[in-house]
Amino acid sequence: MGSHIVHDREPSSILSTIGPPWGPFVSDIYSVYCSDMIAKENNYAYIDSQNLNLGVQSLGWKLDYKKFRVYLTEKYSVKIAYLFIGFIPQNQDLYSSLQKSGYILKFKPVLPDRDGAHKGNVDADMVLQIVIDHFENNCARAVLVTSDGDFYSAVNFLYEKNKLEKVISPYYKTCSTLLKSTAKEKLVFINNLQKKLEYKKKNTA
Repeated sequence: MGSHIVHDREPSSILSTIGPPWGPFVSDIYSVYCSDMIAKENNYAYIDSQNLNLGVQSLGWKLDYKKFRVYLTEKYSVKIAYLFIGFIPQNQDLYSSLQKSGYILKFKPVLPDRDGAHKGNVDADMVLQIVIDHFENNCARAVLVTSDGDFYSAVNFLYEKNKLEKVISPYYKTCSTLLKSTAKEKLVFINNLQKKLEYKKKNTA
């Protein structure tokens, strides 16, 4: 009769029914299949640039944003990485460099305070983008890069809906207690990744 077709079963359970000599061969195919599915996962990253920058600097080193973008892709299958940043006209070279490294910049207008310092609060813009992307089902899961407890509600919502891939915080000691309690096992820290992500100035000599 015709070939036997197995419906509605996980590939792993199908493998258990296949004996030698085809078992090892199919197992190899299944491994490739799993790797391919992970690579195609459509995750988005939402990066609080000021929190990230100041957090890493407090550790005594500088983050290589190009390496960090590659890390997000390889580790968490991030297809789109939004970087929320205050807009200062004099920083055009910085913005161009970040865009070339693969980030989509979301600008927040900033004005100098009485001391001449610039500060742009990107929290509301970042949360709004998360809501838009998940309401429109644009991505599978979210990766948030921040230590700020103001994102507690967004993290809690994503966690409960199984839409949270990771929360990446620069440093354990400066990370909000609210984020720690909400992100739980989804929380990781950049201070453990200095060897992989540190910016090292090229020797031009």
